[in-house]
Amino acid sequence: MIFERNLEDNLFALSCELKNKTYHHSEYSLFFINDPKHRRIHKATVRDRVVHHAVYRILYPIFDPSLIFDSYSCRLDKGTHKAVKRLTDFTRKVSHNHTRPCFVLKCDIKKFFASVDHSILLEIIRRRIKDKDVIWLIGEIIASFPRLWQESLSMFRKGLPIGNLTSQLFANIYMNEFDRFVKHKLIIKKYIRYTDDFVMVSADKTKLIKLLPQLRWFLREKLKLEVHPHKISIRKLSQGIDFLGYVILPFHCRVRTKTKRRTFKKLKHKVEEYKAGLILKYTLEQSLHSSIGILKHANCYKLQNKLKNQFWLWLGG
Repeated sequence: MIFERNLEDNLFALSCELKNKTYHHSEYSLFFINDPKHRRIHKATVRDRVVHHAVYRILYPIFDPSLIFDSYSCRLDKGTHKAVKRLTDFTRKVSHNHTRPCFVLKCDIKKFFASVDHSILLEIIRRRIKDKDVIWLIGEIIASFPRLWQESLSMFRKGLPIGNLTSQLFANIYMNEFDRFVKHKLIIKKYIRYTDDFVMVSADKTKLIKLLPQLRWFLREKLKLEVHPHKISIRKLSQGIDFLGYVILPFHCRVRTKTKRRTFKKLKHKVEEYKAGLILKYTLEQSLHSSIGILKHANCYKLQNKLKNQFWLWLGG
């Protein structure tokens, strides 16, 4: 609201700073969320977010076509539900409609956003972007999150703020190097990535085990990332594959217990806000439809009815 009071003047001033290269990214404000795990979110000022959106609108159509098909995070016509459906399709094909063994390797990058190396990211971007002014601006945004690391006698910067729109795109650009290594060097066809979570599907468990050293090597040597040692799993499909809030099993998919609890808890909180006069009825109805939408992507008709019934009990209580 403050920025919009003098919107035209603020935009012209910002444009002038960009043209003259006097623009400097402001500091971030820090807050924490628990959704589902404890995260540090760094929020940029409105002025800087205007720049982020402008940069994103130009870079997205340049880099998105170069990403692999099975990268599902923060992309148009992708998302968690399509990633889960794709994994379901992969498991069905590998298991020949659940008649043969099927195994899924699931991994997670340790402290991914905090570990992205600035110099490596900029080098990747420079391969596609040749305009020096644009590279300067991208460098200003990347360097706006100062996390200085020291290794031996050399100093280097790492980290992307989770709250930035540009960070989502930069994460995909960075991890696309790994995606292409998996798809084109290791020739893994059944591979899916969502931000820093990735899965591979195979009928051969031993093959998946043998892949791990190569995956670790590329991430460490080329991207300076580490696979989280406690978040590596190779599970048989019949045991259930926990992925992006859902558990995939032969013939059906169910909502993960933590996701179910969080969905009920969030909706109850929205009902309490509505009864306290903090939100409108329209907002409450949107929350209900959103909660039901999460459950609709799994085989849980009874759970949907339970949520609806609980909703009306909360509302009438």
